[in-house]
Amino acid sequence: MILFVVTTLPDESTAAIIIRQLVEKKSAACGTIIPGARSIYRWKDAIEDSAEVVVIFKIPKATATTFEAELGSLHPYETPEIATFEAAHASQAYTTWILESCKKTA
Repeated sequence: MILFVVTTLPDESTAAIIIRQLVEKKSAACGTIIPGARSIYRWKDAIEDSAEVVVIFKIPKATATTFEAELGSLHPYETPEIATFEAAHASQAYTTWILESCKKTA
């Protein structure tokens, strides 16, 4: 089973650095950067309006807890958005690619 992990980051360069680190560690098979997001939210009793990028990671479900901790340690936000969604269906080839891409050797 695979998960999609969604987060927001302040810009594409920060996103690329974090994605590269997690892919190199085999913690994620992929991270897709979606530019042009705008978030309006309440933070510490003020309404904020920020440009951001959305990132979607693809990971094995079995590694969700570890991945959340790794992403959280790299994330620049005090309270990062880290939300996971289980794939209702994914092709066998795509699932295998994600699982193999995240297989860590001893």
